[in-house]
Amino acid sequence: MISSEYCNPRNSIDNRRNIFQKRRLEMLKFIRDSYERKLSSINASISTLENQIERDSKIENQD
Repeated sequence: MISSEYCNPRNSIDNRRNIFQKRRLEMLKFIRDSYERKLSSINASISTLENQIERDSKIENQD
């Protein structure tokens, strides 16, 4: 596990820094993926609302 490698006193500072940077990169990628899912959801909602507004305006114009 990464945390046990990080805490190992036998590791050099450079090795610990490398482990820490990899953990940070993994965390940032996880956060990015989360935001991408949220953004996709928002974009889908916007698209659906725009379609509904367009449909409703066509129905009003027919009346």
